[in-house]
Amino acid sequence: MPALRVRALEKRYGRTEALAGVDVEVGDGELFGLLGPNGAGKSTLVKIACGLVRPTRGDAEICGVPAGSAGARRSLGYLAELFRFPGWASADEVLSLHQRLSGSSGGAVEREELLELVGLAYARNIRVEAMSKGMQQRLGIAQALVGFPPLLLLDEPTSALDPAGRRTVRKLLEELRGRGISVLLNSHLLSEIELVCDRVAILRDGRVVAAGAPDELARPRGVEIETDDGLVHFDGGREDAARAVAELVAAGRKVYRVDVRRSTLEEIYLEAVGE
Repeated sequence: MPALRVRALEKRYGRTEALAGVDVEVGDGELFGLLGPNGAGKSTLVKIACGLVRPTRGDAEICGVPAGSAGARRSLGYLAELFRFPGWASADEVLSLHQRLSGSSGGAVEREELLELVGLAYARNIRVEAMSKGMQQRLGIAQALVGFPPLLLLDEPTSALDPAGRRTVRKLLEELRGRGISVLLNSHLLSEIELVCDRVAILRDGRVVAAGAPDELARPRGVEIETDDGLVHFDGGREDAARAVAELVAAGRKVYRVDVRRSTLEEIYLEAVGE
């Protein structure tokens, strides 16, 4: 059973069509990237999954039950892009509050595990107002994990982090995948999505215009070979690299490096959204 399934999802706000028949499925333990320019429909899809917005047509299910139902809400954790915690509260108090709100019975043991998981074990008694933006962001991920729901919806979770902080979050997401927790990751940092996500979907004007694993969506960009006489470029992909090297060696050239070039997720994205 997929953690998230939306089928033929449509949403209209008056004359504005935010979603125009979207099909997306996030598998069990899958890291799924949701991409698209502003106004593409990403936020509307996430709000429908959370039960904050009702679709005009189509279905959205969380772990097999309708989005917005009590069962669906118990099965997901959510981190909004713009969130606020009380400045006077400590990290432990923030998590304790969200345990009460969600009905989690994990107690202090769960709070300690969550803080350890996001690299904030040392910050249990530090107040939010004394935390850096990155620390607050990691605390936000910890509150989304209260109760360890099978699905996380994360909206720009690395936006306030430095490179070291983003690496910490990447490791965290990989650990969650190992625990069988699914993640729908909405982010504009395409390099982060490319590093961590199993599959992606690119939205434009409320429609899915590309979907699949980043490697499946990539296109060959030729073969670049460094020789004793400089760089040589060949058309084609990986299957053509051996032939190109053999031709150069037969011609008496020394080969130092072979780079099979493929399109990056950024290039795939820009082509898909027409920018």
